[in-house]
Amino acid sequence: MINSVLIKNANIVNEGKIINGDVYIENGIFKEIAPQISAKSPDVQVFDAEGKYLLPGVIDDQVHFREPGLTHKATIETESRAAVAGGITSFIEMPNTVPQTTTIEKLEEKFDIASKTSYANYSFMFGGTNDNLEEILKVDPKTVAGLKLFLGSSTGNMLVDNPEVLEKIFSSTDLVISVHCEDEQTIRENTAKFKGEYGDDIPIKFHPIIRSEEACYLSSSNAVALAKKTGARLHVFHLSTAKELELFTNKIPLAEKKITAEVCIHHLWFSDENYAEKGTFIKWNPAVKTANDREALFDALLDDRLDVIATDHAPHTLEEKENVYTKAPSGGPLVQHALPAMLEFFHQEKISLEKIVEKMCHNPAILFQVSKRGFIKEGYCADAVLVDLNAPWTVNKDNIAYKCGWSPFEGTTFKSRITHTFVNGSLVYKNFKFYDIKNAHRLTFER
Repeated sequence: MINSVLIKNANIVNEGKIINGDVYIENGIFKEIAPQISAKSPDVQVFDAEGKYLLPGVIDDQVHFREPGLTHKATIETESRAAVAGGITSFIEMPNTVPQTTTIEKLEEKFDIASKTSYANYSFMFGGTNDNLEEILKVDPKTVAGLKLFLGSSTGNMLVDNPEVLEKIFSSTDLVISVHCEDEQTIRENTAKFKGEYGDDIPIKFHPIIRSEEACYLSSSNAVALAKKTGARLHVFHLSTAKELELFTNKIPLAEKKITAEVCIHHLWFSDENYAEKGTFIKWNPAVKTANDREALFDALLDDRLDVIATDHAPHTLEEKENVYTKAPSGGPLVQHALPAMLEFFHQEKISLEKIVEKMCHNPAILFQVSKRGFIKEGYCADAVLVDLNAPWTVNKDNIAYKCGWSPFEGTTFKSRITHTFVNGSLVYKNFKFYDIKNAHRLTFER
């Protein structure tokens, strides 16, 4: 394997600036960043970026790769492969697999799978339940991303609905507590009402009314109040409503925030107007809501009330998604198309390249205290993505890398293309071609 790489003539997007220059990588580390660098020896692999944009590798803090137990939908291998095609070089995966990741033993089994099969750097969330506090307290914060709590009904028996247990967890751990916030009782009542009227075949347009703004706000406001009461470090996943934004601030630097939040690609791209065309293929929890919610989320992203952009990549088979409303699972595949979608917003002059890098690369690293990733800096791990902003391509079955074989973006033409993805200095993807190089590392955390 070539240990030295030189990327020349790149527009390097990093820490709020774009500079033209060269980047030298040695043994998987950024060794030198300068206006001009000469190859140190004939063995150096040289890439002429020809003015393309070099971004730090994206860190996706919320994915569901379905292994173990649900591998008919996806595996760590297939979805990490799709991730590097989308410029995502590190991921944090969720605990609602089968069996669930609620013991140290099951957690380490997933790390073992990833160490053998993943194309991208990896970590996993540990899952909290109503009765596993003892296991939570065994988690090593330097080698595990954090704790995930489901405060809504997405995940069956992983629902944490005992207030006393919840407060004890918040009071007992220094881990980042990431939460899915939807109020279970509200959703149950709404579902019963519509099921009484329509049976199982509830029109999909009612999804954001069943999983309503009220359900989201009630749960997220309670979580924020509990974090303030206990001093816990809280991160609220996938905000979907304008109303919830009042719970978060932009008055403090991210590294000092105790309560943070993120938005996902689908809540920035789609609205309830798309249900008529896309149906259950855009059925997510929390639901895609109104165009007004979408615009408010975008505004909050730009003014730093929202800290991170993630995917909540959660694939299901076509057959599963084509079921009637109550039987069609929520979630969809997104890792391959998240960065191209955000670059489309750049072309629409809605967001800068520097801001995209801040929210998708820098901030996940800061928020989770990921060691030496998320930036193009000397001494950091060499995860990087070359992007051609003027190379249009259309999403279709032939270029979709997900195991499930479909995408909510099918038929969409993106103006920007990811041309090269480097993981720890190794080229793993180039222009729709994958290299069978698994040079991924387990993420570590500076805590």
